[in-house]
Amino acid sequence: MYAELHAISNYTFLRGASHPHELVGQAAELGYQAIAITDECSFAGIVKAHEAAKKHQIKLLVGTEFQLAEGVFVLLAMNRKGYGQISQLITTSRRRAEKGAYRLQFSELLQGLD
Repeated sequence: MYAELHAISNYTFLRGASHPHELVGQAAELGYQAIAITDECSFAGIVKAHEAAKKHQIKLLVGTEFQLAEGVFVLLAMNRKGYGQISQLITTSRRRAEKGAYRLQFSELLQGLD
């Protein structure tokens, strides 16, 4: 049994190449039990991934990636509360920067997350 816990889609500009539904479909075809869509500082591809996960009967994990000076950090929402907390972190990070960018310090990463 295998689950991919860090997959970025074409919603992560200039890094991801595949649509979220394609990633989910390929994971199902390969026999994965689950896949996590973790676009950078975004949940943008989650809706299309969710639709594909239902169609292919594969578990979808919702997450995001942050690239900070200290390294790359992937957060996965374990429940609805976690989803809300990560959403708030994304929103706060995006509001601090110009459109298309985000600003987050490592010390802020764990604040407000369970």
